[in-house]
Parts: sequence; C-alpha cells; structure tokens
Amino acid sequence: MERIRLLGGGRGIALKVVLGSMIVNAVWDLLALNTFPKAEQVASLLGIIPTGIVIYFLFKRGVDKTLYPEGSVEKVTAASPPLPVLYEKPGSGEADTETAVPLPPGSLPILIVDDDPRFLSSAEAALRAAGVQPVHTLADSREVLPFLSGTEVATIVLNLGGSRVHGTELLPRIKEEHPELPVIVVTGSMDVESAVACIKAGAFDYLIKPMEKARFLSSIKRALELRDLREAVSSLQDQLNAPAADEDLLTHGIVTKNRSMHAIFNYMKAIARSKQPVLITGETGSGKDLVARAIHDMSGCEGKFVAVNVAGLDDSVISDTLFGHRKGAYTGADQAREGLIVQAAAGTLFLDEIGDLTESSQLKLLRLLEEKEYYPLGVDAPRKTDARILCATHHNLKDLIAAGKFRKDLFYRLVAHHIHLPPLRERKEDIPLLVDHFLKEAAESAKKKKPSPPTELFTLLSAYHFPGNVRELGSMVFDAVMQHRAGVLTLDSFKKHIGDHVSSKAAVAVQGEVSEEQPPFALYDRFPTLKEADAYLVAEALRRSQDNQGIAALLLGISRYTLNKRLVRRSKKSGKDPSPINLEKQALNQS
Repeated sequence: MERIRLLGGGRGIALKVVLGSMIVNAVWDLLALNTFPKAEQVASLLGIIPTGIVIYFLFKRGVDKTLYPEGSVEKVTAASPPLPVLYEKPGSGEADTETAVPLPPGSLPILIVDDDPRFLSSAEAALRAAGVQPVHTLADSREVLPFLSGTEVATIVLNLGGSRVHGTELLPRIKEEHPELPVIVVTGSMDVESAVACIKAGAFDYLIKPMEKARFLSSIKRALELRDLREAVSSLQDQLNAPAADEDLLTHGIVTKNRSMHAIFNYMKAIARSKQPVLITGETGSGKDLVARAIHDMSGCEGKFVAVNVAGLDDSVISDTLFGHRKGAYTGADQAREGLIVQAAAGTLFLDEIGDLTESSQLKLLRLLEEKEYYPLGVDAPRKTDARILCATHHNLKDLIAAGKFRKDLFYRLVAHHIHLPPLRERKEDIPLLVDHFLKEAAESAKKKKPSPPTELFTLLSAYHFPGNVRELGSMVFDAVMQHRAGVLTLDSFKKHIGDHVSSKAAVAVQGEVSEEQPPFALYDRFPTLKEADAYLVAEALRRSQDNQGIAALLLGISRYTLNKRLVRRSKKSGKDPSPINLEKQALNQS
C-alpha cells in the first residue's frame, strides 16, 4: 500500500515520468535500430518526441490534480458565467422554504416593467410556477401609465433605470394616480440615495439584480397581502357607513333588526372576498354557522361550502376526514379517499368548534392556513389547496391560550378577520321577528296553518335569558307548534320549558355554583336579609314581566296564587300600592 501511495502526489509523478521515459526509449531504440541501423543518433533524438507525447496523455490527469488540488485557485480558463437575474440560493438542494410557500391567487394581474427581456421572461416564469397569474410584461416604461389607466393591477415590478422613462420619474406619477398600488422597484446597482428616494416616493420594496428567486417571490407575496388588506379596509368603511337591507339579511337566513347585528352584516360583506381566514365566536346557538354560510355566499367563490364539526375528533380522524388518505395508508384503507379539503376546492371549508382541537391538530391547521399545504395520510409530498378557511368556536380562545391549551400563533393567524355574535338576551328586540320566522317554518314543516302567538308570549320570552340563544328559541317554537291544535298558540309548552330551566338553575345555586361575576345583590352595601331579598326579587320579577303576575311567578318559581297573596299582604302592612316600583323602593330603603 505504501508503494502505491508513492505513485500519487508530486514525487509519484516524477517517478512515473522516469519509468515512462525508460520504457518508451527502450521500445523506440529496439524498433528504430532495427529499422534505421545507420541512424542511431537520429533515432535516439527522435525518441524524445513520442516519449513526451505518451507521458503527457498518460499522466495529464495526475499532474492537474497535483498542481490544482480541490479548494485551490482554478486554472485560468474562460470566465465563469454571471448569475442569472433570478437564481436559486445555493444550499442543500432542497426547495427554499419561502419559495415553496404558495402565493395568494388573485384575479388582478401583476405588471412587470423592464427593458431586459431576460428579466421579464425569468420573472414571469417564476411567478407562474408559484401559482400567480395572470402576469403582464412591458418592455417600454412609456406604456405604463396608459396601461394602468385601462387595466387594474395588483402590484407593479418597476425597473428603476428604464431606457425610455427613468423609474425615479415614473414612480411618483404612479403613486399620485394610484396611491393604493404597491410598487416594487428593481435596479441593477446599489445606490443608497436612490433607494431612500424611492422609499420616500412610496415604493413598497427595493430589490437589486441579480436577486434570489425566494426574495423576489416573498416581496410579491407581501405586496399582494398588503393590497388585499387595503381593499378590505376600504370596503369595510363603505359597508359600515351603509345600512344593511332587511331583504339582504333574510336572503342569507339572518333575521334581525338589532343595530349591532346590522353592523356585523356590513362587516361580513366587507370581508367576504378577502382571502384571509375568518374567526367567528359567540355562545352556543347564536348563529355562527349561518354567518359562515352567508360569508361564503357573498364571497362569489365558485366552489362548495363544506362544513365539519371537529369537536371530539382525535388527530387521526381529523387528518383522514379533512385531508384523506392513499390506498394502504393504514389497515383497512382498501382504496384511496379524498378529504373534505378537496371538496372545498375554490370554495370554503368551515371548521366548527376549533377550540376543542388537540395541539397536534392545531399545528396541522396552522400549516394549512400559512402555507396552503396539507399531507394526506400515507403521502410524503405536500398538496396545495385554494380553499378559504372559516373557523368558529364558543370558547374564549384567550383563556385557552393562558391555560396553555391553544396555540398563540394559530390564534393570531385566525383573527385576521374576527366576528363576535351577541347572545339573544342582548338583542331582545329580535324575539318577535324570530318567533314569527320560526312559526312559519314550523307550520310548513308540520303542514299546519300558522298559529297566532298570544301577546303574553313576547313578554314571557323577553324575561328569559336564553342560554341556548336562537337555537333554543327555535326549538321552543317548533315544540309548541307540534302540540298546537287550533286557535291561539298556547303558552303551556313555553312555560314548562322556562320553568324547568329556572328550577335547574335554582338547584345549582343551592349547591353554591353560581358565578360571582355578577353578584345578585350588588345594590346592597351589606349582605341583605331574607325580607329585603324577597322584596327585591318580587319587584325585579314584576319589572321584567311588565307587571304580568303569571310570568313573574314563573320567574320566581312559585305559583301565581302565592305571589298574589304576598303582594296583597305586603300592601296591607305598608298601606301602599304593591306596584313593582314601590316594592323596589321599599327594598332599597330597607337596605
């Protein structure tokens, strides 16, 4: 082995040269002397030529390797080709993470202005490969303003040193006529003064050729997101200033005349076409699913509205339901299955009760929101989706974050647009409208004539706090219509439902589980006596029931006869009118 090693390096080459010379000279002498016996000296001189040729071809590789080892300065050859205007960052060979992120698709084109045809072709190819289209290119900067006057674009990539009109002259004119348009300035030389001047003139970004493809795509992505955000804010201002039409609300299944709900509906119209996710919060039964479907209908998406309740599903079931699997991904997977995310392509995927997601599922949802990528079970290569994501929950996500049960980064990704629905007890003016709406639906479902509600019904329902919100009200109306025979709608089923709920709440209060957020005796500066508490509760029940003793008795959990006896007895003792106002004044005076 040691002898073999001697054949490498500088000493090895010298040894090869000597041995090669001896062998070639010996062979040449033998052949030449036999051929030219009288020209021995000439033959010896001519032998040097083939010797040199043989040695050169045999050992050229070893000589080059010794004189120019790996890592040293290379031989002086032709100049290395310059970097292309858009190049991949050298590294491990894997796709750059920023380049791999799909850019938000949009209907508005991107305009690229440059007098270098290489940059135009490479930039257009990079954008189309990233899923951004349409793309328009202009080689003459004089055509930019006429083009913008007739075509709306999402963003502009502008060459600073245009051969026709210089970018420093064109940029201010573009921002003056189209102030909302992001302009990315591209130049072939780094000039600090021009960079500062462009930023002051309103340029969104400043790039220097040659540039990394990831850097270029990242700038385009941020410009498009800024454009979407500006449009959403502008549309929101217009929508909030315009009153929502009742027929529009009825078209989307939302029945209300509450001012807060009208403002929410205007906000929904403003964000309907945004590509950002929407978080819908509110108590159970407040109508979060109706809001999600209304946003989809107003968005103009061509795809379907796909809803899935993720509460109670483990990680594997959620992954299989949403993302699907390939054949043989697990035992029993006899055939491939497309997930719901595929059904929602070009449409909307509504994830209800996301507050119940596990940490692993939250991470998958975060990747879906940020990169628009997902992995079907058993598939290594990611797949893309253009479905818009809407999420809803009745939980307070900030409380879950504080408890370590919900990811903070996912929360801030979801609240790009946030809608919080008020509970029904905060918009009681909607109760008559909702009752009428549910009476029609229930009558059509039961194939009955729509019954007439008694006037006392709205007083009874207005005094109830509706923990189940609109869904609970609808169930109460449907139950009453199913039991209805003829005439005016009876209150019996409503009273029974409310009475049962009041009784269950009272049982909880006895066990000491009442919330301390709103103490029931906040008007007193001390703990009230039973007599004072009795007077206050009776007065409050009569106030909420608008002096209807039957409804007040139902709220108090006693019979109407018992309530009437108390009122009469109290009026005889005090010699005053037993009205709710006087009773409340008596209770406060006694405190």
